[in-house]
Amino acid sequence: MAQRLFSSSHLSHSSASNRRHIYLMSRSLLLLVALLLLLGVSLRWSASPLFIFPNKSSSSSSYSSLPSNWRDYSLAQAAKFVAKDGTVIVCTVSYPFLPFLNNWLISVSRQKHQDKVLVIAEDYATLYLINEKWPGHAVLIPPALDSQTAHKFGSKGFFKFTSRRPRHLMQLLELGYNVMYNDVDMVWLQDPFQYLEGSHDAYFTDDMTRIKPLNQSHDLPPPDRNGVTYICSCMIFLRPTNGAKLLMKKWIKELQDGTKAYEGNDQPAFNWALNKTASQVDLYLLSQAAFPTGGLYFQNATWVEETKGKHVIVHNNYIMGYENKMKRFHDFGLWLVDDHAFESPLGKLE
Repeated sequence: MAQRLFSSSHLSHSSASNRRHIYLMSRSLLLLVALLLLLGVSLRWSASPLFIFPNKSSSSSSYSSLPSNWRDYSLAQAAKFVAKDGTVIVCTVSYPFLPFLNNWLISVSRQKHQDKVLVIAEDYATLYLINEKWPGHAVLIPPALDSQTAHKFGSKGFFKFTSRRPRHLMQLLELGYNVMYNDVDMVWLQDPFQYLEGSHDAYFTDDMTRIKPLNQSHDLPPPDRNGVTYICSCMIFLRPTNGAKLLMKKWIKELQDGTKAYEGNDQPAFNWALNKTASQVDLYLLSQAAFPTGGLYFQNATWVEETKGKHVIVHNNYIMGYENKMKRFHDFGLWLVDDHAFESPLGKLE
């Protein structure tokens, strides 16, 4: 009898000990999982590329192709590094506009197209900062400009900055890439690539505030009585066709021939190039509702409400001054940097 009681007591104690051991192991495992999750969230909020941007450019094999000195990084190398499906998204940036670049990048990242972005830095400070935070995604095409010259719209420095644009685009076309160009005072609300219908040579947007019907023509608008069209040179998509290359060559020539007339703004030269090559180039005017100019989007609340849900890229133009642009983005809820910097591949810029 005593033997049976002892055996029963021993088994009961052994069972309780096993249950306690299992409980302690389970608790330790849960604590470990919680710690790992916490670490993941912490790294995400510090903009770790491991969690946010697990793209091709983060692989060791890709990094091995990058130069040790960014001054030696060529446009051909950079385009090959970032291109995806034969397409590169390009912007040109000088140091004062880095906050706008980051704001634009957040919106591009939300549409899952940040991998193919190539920043053409106009000064070495910009080149080194971007490649330190996001290796391989910035290139400088000499000569470098003074980092402050491109700050003021309409200045000679700004013209030097923007007048290089068609040369950069032409080089990328010659390398065989589709190219989308954006100014960085833009915000993407939807994926613009779904609106690039057909296989046209060049796609562009109207800079006029006059409201077009939703079923607008996609042809180049006829010139006004002064022979002028108002197409924006700040959002362009080009395919590597002979027609697109012809358009870029003509734009470059117009800038060379009319430097004084165009000083401070390369857009008139782009419009003359469009009009003079229209019979030779397959052109496509993008929808005004999808790609509104700032003079319409920020100044006509009724139109914005009537076209709600159709807006794709908003351009913060029709306003002068760096601070004024930033304030308007703030006022319309489009300044994303303050609260969402971790969504940019550059993270938070100090």
